[in-house]
Amino acid sequence: MSQAEWESLCDGCGRCCLMKYVEEGTNQVFYTSVACSLLDNKTCRCTSYENRASLVPDCVNITPDNIGDNDWLPASCAYRMLYHKQGLSWWHPLVSGDPKTVHEASMSVRHRIISESELGCDDYEDYIIDWEIGDVAPIK
Repeated sequence: MSQAEWESLCDGCGRCCLMKYVEEGTNQVFYTSVACSLLDNKTCRCTSYENRASLVPDCVNITPDNIGDNDWLPASCAYRMLYHKQGLSWWHPLVSGDPKTVHEASMSVRHRIISESELGCDDYEDYIIDWEIGDVAPIK
């Protein structure tokens, strides 16, 4: 698979750019509504994708070699689904032919997030939500 083909697997949901809270003792991962400061709330894309690793040192570059090590990715993530030999969902742009369907199906974080730069705290556990549900109300 070429780099362009690999990159095209990203559905543009933005969930991987959310801050996560890992519960001590269980190592269970919880998603929050707090997003990386580089995530655009309207497009659900990184505003500095090429420079993200230098701007955000803990940003994880998902590759075919490390996909199995990233079990924090949402169950709906195409990279994770590919790793588990599952098909893509109907709303994935490669299936639907339309990049808007990820938003229309309420699978993206568009208009549902708070930027970490606006929040100014590390109490992410106060912002835990269930992103696996497609009908989460947008954050105002």
